[in-house]
Amino acid sequence: MKESILVRGGRPLLGSVEVQGSKNSALPILAACVLADGVSVIENCPDLLDTAAMLDILEYIGCGVERSGHTVTVDSTDIKRTDVPDGLMHRLRSSIVLLGALLARTGRASMSGPGGCELGQRPIDLHLAGLNALGARARECGGVIKADCGSRRGGEFVLSFPSVGATENLMLFGTCCRDGVTIVNAAREPEICDLAEYMNSAGFDVRGAGSAVVHIGSGKRPERLVSHRIIADRIAAVTWLCAVAVAGGEAELIGAERGHFSCVADLLEASGCRMEKTENGLFVRSCGRLSGGKGMIRTGPYPCFPTDAQPLVSTVMTTARGCTLIEENMFENRYSHLGELSGMGADIELNGRFALIRGVDTLCGRTVRTHDLRGGAALVTAGLCALGETRVLNIGYIDRGYESIEKTLESLGADIERVTEENEDTEKR
Repeated sequence: MKESILVRGGRPLLGSVEVQGSKNSALPILAACVLADGVSVIENCPDLLDTAAMLDILEYIGCGVERSGHTVTVDSTDIKRTDVPDGLMHRLRSSIVLLGALLARTGRASMSGPGGCELGQRPIDLHLAGLNALGARARECGGVIKADCGSRRGGEFVLSFPSVGATENLMLFGTCCRDGVTIVNAAREPEICDLAEYMNSAGFDVRGAGSAVVHIGSGKRPERLVSHRIIADRIAAVTWLCAVAVAGGEAELIGAERGHFSCVADLLEASGCRMEKTENGLFVRSCGRLSGGKGMIRTGPYPCFPTDAQPLVSTVMTTARGCTLIEENMFENRYSHLGELSGMGADIELNGRFALIRGVDTLCGRTVRTHDLRGGAALVTAGLCALGETRVLNIGYIDRGYESIEKTLESLGADIERVTEENEDTEKR
C-alpha cells in the first residue's frame, strides 16, 4: 500500500506549533554517543525515519537503546561490532559520521558509502583526507570504506570547503588523537555547536564551535552519565514560516530561534511578513500577497542562505508579486521540485544553477511527486495556497525529516490528510 498527502488549499493558518528537535543535530549527536563509555540521555530527539535508522545502527554495533517519546537513552558501554552493513548505511546520509566515532572508540571501522536524498554529487573525499591527515588510515575501495586509527597523531587540517559532515567526523575522531586536533575552515552551523555542547557535556574538550576554527583537545575517555537536549530544528521552523507566508494567517513557533535562520526570516519580512520574538519562540503573520524580488537568493554554507530552505522559499515566491532570482550553489539536483511547481502553474525559468521565478496569481492543485526531503515539504506547502486538491506522492522522503507534517499543519487549520491507497492509480498524473 502507498501513502500520499492530500491538501485542499485556501485556508489561512492560525495557532501555535512546537518546533521539533533538530534532525541535523540529532544524527551526529547519536553517533557521538558511541564515544561516551556509558549512558547518554538525549532529550528532544525527533521521531523520524532518519533517527530510527541511526538508532538501528547503534543497536547493531552493540549499544543499548531505549526511546520514550522524544527522549532517547543510549548505553554505549559494550560496543561489539565495528562494521555497519549496507542496508543500514543506505538508509540515511548522516550514517557516515559513524566513521569518526567508531575509529575513535574502537580503532577501526568498515562500512559502505552513505545513502540519503539524491541531491547530486556528495563525495566523502574530504572526510577521508582529513582522517588520513590526522593519523588514521582510511580508504574507499569498491564502494566500501575501511579504516583504522593509525597513529592517532592529530594536528591541524584545513578543509577546502566547510563541509558539515567532514567537520563532524573530524571532531569525533579528534577525541582520540594524542596531540589534539584543529579544524580550519570548519562548518559553522548551529548543529555543529550543538554537537560540541554534547561532547563537552560528555567530558571532552571542544572549543571554537560556531567559528571557522575548531579545537578538540586530547585527553582520557570520560566515564559519566551524559544528558543533553537537542536544539529546535531550524529548517522545520522555516517550513512553518513559509507555510504561513504562502497560506496567510498567523502562528507562534514555539522553540524557534530566529538567529539560526535570520537570512530567511529577513527575506520573508522584506517580502511582507511580520515577525516578532516572543517569550517562547517566534510569531509570524502574513496578510495579503507578498512581494518578490527582495534581493537575489544565493545559497551557501552557514551563515549564508541555507540550501535546505531554498525549495520552501522558492515555493513562497511562486505567488509573490514580481520576479525572484535564485542561485543554488550547493547541490545540482536541488531544483527537482520546480518542475512539479511548474505543473501547478508556476512561472519558472531554469538556467543551470539559476532559477528565475515570476510570481503568478495562484497555483492549481494537481498530483505531484516528491524527489527529496525539502522539495517534498515545499510541494506540501504549495498545496496550501493552490486552488483545489494537491496530492503529494512518494512521501517517504518527507517522513525522513518531519514528524507527521500533515498533523502539524492540520493543527494550524490546514485541510490536509495522509491517505493510503491499495493500488498504483494514485501515481497516474
